[in-house]
Amino acid sequence: MPVSKTLSKIKKGLAKKGKVTIHPKGRKFQRLTRATLREEKIATRKRAHNERKSNELSRVKYIQNLINLDSFKNKTTFSTEEIAIFINQFIERDDEELNDLIKKRRSNRPPTTKQQMLQSKRDLEMEEFNKGFLCPDLTDIKNVEFLRKWNNSFGSMSTLKLMRIDSDGKQVIGGGLNTSDPVANDIEMS
Repeated sequence: MPVSKTLSKIKKGLAKKGKVTIHPKGRKFQRLTRATLREEKIATRKRAHNERKSNELSRVKYIQNLINLDSFKNKTTFSTEEIAIFINQFIERDDEELNDLIKKRRSNRPPTTKQQMLQSKRDLEMEEFNKGFLCPDLTDIKNVEFLRKWNNSFGSMSTLKLMRIDSDGKQVIGGGLNTSDPVANDIEMS
């Protein structure tokens, strides 16, 4: 008989037997503990995955809004330096609110939770930008056309080509997700 791992199945199995006392060092208690820890671990991973996806979605949405502005409507591709400027604008999107929170705080008071959250988010994004910020590949004409028509869904994001741009405005080698890139093919593996 297969061992059930989910917490709901274990609870259901215990409920079938009626009122059962569980000894703290018994097998039933250990199964219940393992299942509870497993459920917590799965929930934590799911939250982290959803947060990562929503962050990626907000990046792409921000860049989509930028390239759909009237001043960029006629451009078919963008240089890596322009992409770096877009990324910098994305990172600085909350700076005004962060500066207001810093100004409102009295000198002898600790920073608010919102200020700490905004500052840590900005610091993480700047650190990623220095190493290589993951963003849509705007140097490809088809990718720019797709991004302009994109419907803001996760499913269609899988067809979007992504690349990594550092703070100097250069593409990070190995940062792109497509392997047909001539820069990625020049690397020799020994």
